[in-house]
Amino acid sequence: MTIVSEHDIEELRFSLKNRLGEALLLTSQEDMLRYCRDWHGDVTSSAVAVIRPRSTKEVSDTVRACAELGLSIIPQGGNTGAPKRQVVLSLERMNAIRTIDSDDFSAVVEAGCILSEFKDAVQDKGMFFPLSLGAQGSCRIGGNVSTNAGGINVLRYGMTRELVLGLEVVLPDGTIWNGLSTLRKDNRGIDLKQLFIGAEGTLGIITAVAVKLYPNPEHVETALLGLNSLDDAIKLYRRARRECCDLMSAFEFMPPVAFTLAIEAIPDLKMPIAGDYPAYVLMEISGSGLVDTADLMGRFLEGVMEDGLVLDGVIASSRAQAQSLWLFREGMNEGQALRGSHMRTDISVPLSKLAAFVAEAEAELAEKLPECLAVSYGHVGDGNVHLNVLPPNGSTPEERDAFIYKSKTLVNEVLDRYVGSISAEHGIGRLKRSDFESRLSDVQRRMITGLKNAFDPDLRMNPGCQISLQPDS
Repeated sequence: MTIVSEHDIEELRFSLKNRLGEALLLTSQEDMLRYCRDWHGDVTSSAVAVIRPRSTKEVSDTVRACAELGLSIIPQGGNTGAPKRQVVLSLERMNAIRTIDSDDFSAVVEAGCILSEFKDAVQDKGMFFPLSLGAQGSCRIGGNVSTNAGGINVLRYGMTRELVLGLEVVLPDGTIWNGLSTLRKDNRGIDLKQLFIGAEGTLGIITAVAVKLYPNPEHVETALLGLNSLDDAIKLYRRARRECCDLMSAFEFMPPVAFTLAIEAIPDLKMPIAGDYPAYVLMEISGSGLVDTADLMGRFLEGVMEDGLVLDGVIASSRAQAQSLWLFREGMNEGQALRGSHMRTDISVPLSKLAAFVAEAEAELAEKLPECLAVSYGHVGDGNVHLNVLPPNGSTPEERDAFIYKSKTLVNEVLDRYVGSISAEHGIGRLKRSDFESRLSDVQRRMITGLKNAFDPDLRMNPGCQISLQPDS
């Protein structure tokens, strides 16, 4: 996009206010700052304005006005550079829960609703929405759908894609598509909603979502287990998958350093296991009604400990204790952030190859970047591992950038040998775009660009996200 002058920016702001009204716009740098910075604070962008519509119609009006003025639309958190002809569109005001239907096991919620608030409202009705993320206190439903978010419950309930029944979307020409059906089975041609799930706002703006609900799990058993290795953790998962079946709702791997990082972020945390083990698993099974999850967890752990697969463990005796165990998993992310900028990955490989991939990648990192700390953890039950690399303390920003680039290149080279994915659950955005594009086949690129050009021929919806296309000159 063409960089514009301050005079042109003021003219554009004046035109937007005339078309949309001042109530929808933020234009001062101070007011716009939090909308133009990513969560980690690594990237700050600029915009002509931040627009905060309150209804689907106002989103439609915004899209039409931006098209008339030649402005691109970036969903909240866009990581772009200098001032350009773009606006940031925030759906935070569109946060209503339109319906919760316990008989239909479904709900319709607007895209700006915070995930945790929606989950709480659903729980008050005796129901359960299973999407569970560390950022659920701040992330919004529309963003979860646009990135096809994963989280800790993918094992049992699937990715966000599998929880969506229907969508309401404003298309790049301002047209509103109402596809908010709650039908479980509907084979009337191409399933259009799937085009927008994971598209990261490049094909349209999701304004509302119809989702599946489940019975609230009344019985939840959470255990932290000590093991000899990640390989043993994979063996434990295979056995748990067979013996606990679909009642297993979470299975997280953590290395010993996870507890160090978590305690750095949350000093009040106390180690729940006395021993120091090479690997840890945080496991959860849940159910409702007549299911006895406590008995199932007890019998399962008795068997695997007798066989020597699990060395030690603790089962939470209350919800409060369970939450304390989960704080270690969540706190390790905060601990990494406290150590400064670092290389973050979101990798998936076939489950059968996960332990070998981690061993090979960590060995190469230790050989070629011995100053850095590799931290591998994640939802190993679905083949997803976050292999992060922390530069040494005291590194300058320039040194950190160099470590991050080198470690990312090294890890991706190993990943390619395992035919894995560079994005298991976080999406592509702009930061992973070059890595994504370099791995696209000609056929994949043709299909993706074909969809983009069909929906958004002027390339105004989140330009530069996922793929780099330029409008015809």
